Amino acid sequence: MAQFYSAKRRVTTSQKVTVTVTDLDPFGQGVARHNGKALFIPGLLPGETADVVLKEDKRQFSRGEVKRRLNDSDERVTPRCPHFGVCGGCQQQHASIALQQRSKSAALARLMKQDVDEVIAGEPWGYRRRARLSLSWQPKSQCLEMGFRKAGGNDIINVTRCPVLVPRLEALLAPLRECLSGLQAVRQLGHVELVEADNGPLMVLRHTAALSATDREKLEQFSHSQELSLYLAPQSEILEQVSGESPCYSSDGLRLTFSPRDFIQVNDGVNQQMVARALEWLDVQPGDRVLDLFCGMGNFTLPLAKRAASVVGVEGVADLVAKAQDNAQQNGLQNVTFFHENLEEDVTKQHWASRGFDKVLLDPARAGAAGVMQHILKLSPGRVVYVSCNPATLARDSEALLNAGYQIQRLAMLDMFPHTGHLESMVLFVNHK
Repeated sequence: MAQFYSAKRRVTTSQKVTVTVTDLDPFGQGVARHNGKALFIPGLLPGETADVVLKEDKRQFSRGEVKRRLNDSDERVTPRCPHFGVCGGCQQQHASIALQQRSKSAALARLMKQDVDEVIAGEPWGYRRRARLSLSWQPKSQCLEMGFRKAGGNDIINVTRCPVLVPRLEALLAPLRECLSGLQAVRQLGHVELVEADNGPLMVLRHTAALSATDREKLEQFSHSQELSLYLAPQSEILEQVSGESPCYSSDGLRLTFSPRDFIQVNDGVNQQMVARALEWLDVQPGDRVLDLFCGMGNFTLPLAKRAASVVGVEGVADLVAKAQDNAQQNGLQNVTFFHENLEEDVTKQHWASRGFDKVLLDPARAGAAGVMQHILKLSPGRVVYVSCNPATLARDSEALLNAGYQIQRLAMLDMFPHTGHLESMVLFVNHK
């Protein structure tokens, strides 16, 4: 259920009511009805009744806080994380996986006005292969805080466990904290990023002052003892590789190398299924010309090139285009070319688009692809697969295709981030003209 925010009317209240929740929104909040409008209550599940204090009353919805839960849903489960409810990372660990997936699928179906055909999911725990942990030295307690931001605030929650991280990264939390706490530059540490690549884990340490030789030696020893690659970031735009090899991951059996700061899907299990489903839905034939927009470093493009006559990947970030070209060369793919273009401009005027395309795939960022949809229509492909990390912009962008005669043939909810409010999806549009 969508929430609407307005700065004009923000009424606080302490009224107490007893309500029964009928829905779960994608953010893990229970939804009840009170005074003819939606009442959002964190921590409650459908079927649960509770005494609630109204904390906020707006024109189109209200917010409440549970004072006493009167019954438990059969789908209430015990959160695995000791930090759940305080850490801002997860919102739905108190709900069964089945309930989480149903609520997200229902939200997607409402936005798209279309039933969800399938849920593409992987393991609900130990799935996240990337994490960014904030660091802050506390003079009073003489300790280093390392963790994620508090829900609804900027305070750092000292994370000792994180069951959504892949086990190798979760096991690094304790020894990493001990290592960083012993550095002379402990007061000048900004954050640390952990990534699990196919060829081993890596860490990127952001520090705001030069590291002493002693600190560098400690960090190198730590990287060797933990068998991870070490990168240092003295400035946000600088990355120094100290030890280890360049990271890589696989997509449809192909090896893709990347920089620690490059975007990769954090859920490898769902990414593998997503790529496979996109290939299946596009039904790529040996004679097809395929266009991949917002192609990144080739996550979809290179698997498409294994099946099509020719593939063009277009990306707005020059560094990613260079990586995609390197990845194509490393995998021996000669029928794929990449271009750095502003995707808000009419790419159909480029020389590489003159012959048209049989199929199109696009995987834009959260802002969607509003400026691209009319260009896709000019190409008139038979099939379009749209992979989305924001259902609101997906619904908006879909209108252009639907108004032009395309039909939604398949709609899937991607459970890329279990226990969180993130809702990802993919759609197959077919033009039968």
